[in-house]
Amino acid sequence: MPTLSETAIAALLTPYLPDPPASLIPQLSLYLDLLLKWNARTNLTAIRDPKEIVSRHFGESLFTAAHLPVAQTLLDFGSGAGFPGVPIALLRPELHVTLAESQNKKAAFLREAVRTLHLSTEIWPDRVEAMPQTQRFDIVAMRAVDNIQAALPTAITRINPAGHLALLTTVGHAPQGGHSIALPNSDSGILYLQLFHVEHASIPPA
Repeated sequence: MPTLSETAIAALLTPYLPDPPASLIPQLSLYLDLLLKWNARTNLTAIRDPKEIVSRHFGESLFTAAHLPVAQTLLDFGSGAGFPGVPIALLRPELHVTLAESQNKKAAFLREAVRTLHLSTEIWPDRVEAMPQTQRFDIVAMRAVDNIQAALPTAITRINPAGHLALLTTVGHAPQGGHSIALPNSDSGILYLQLFHVEHASIPPA
């Protein structure tokens, strides 16, 4: 029996995605149960309450997906348990999503999640710095990355010209110069988006 009913999942997601596609909620239910099963034996996420996982992890990731520009490729930098990349791949199937995660146990979970959800998502089980230098993406997304300021220079080297950076962060940690959208049900959480017009761009510090 699922941990949460599909009706409960849809209700929790309403502030983030009021009108989800019919196929999305059953997929999220599978994802939730798989995440809880793996999280019982390996530390994928510190959030263990199913309702909070749906609202915080699923909801914020889907909110991001709904606000992303039209694009072909997306890199989830430091994907962890798949946020925001897996919900983005579920809601935006036209995007070719790559999940970069260097921790073996988390990368193994991502492979299982992609297989279970029948996604064409690619897993990069290594550091982003180890990718071929020519590998670039239309969007680079990051959420809950350790030391986000240190990761930003690497992230922007992976953005195509006229591509976007998408950060799920807080007001105090957002770089200057981009566009911020307040996250639902959060006092300080934001989705930060910045467009890069040139190949060798830089981000002003927060």
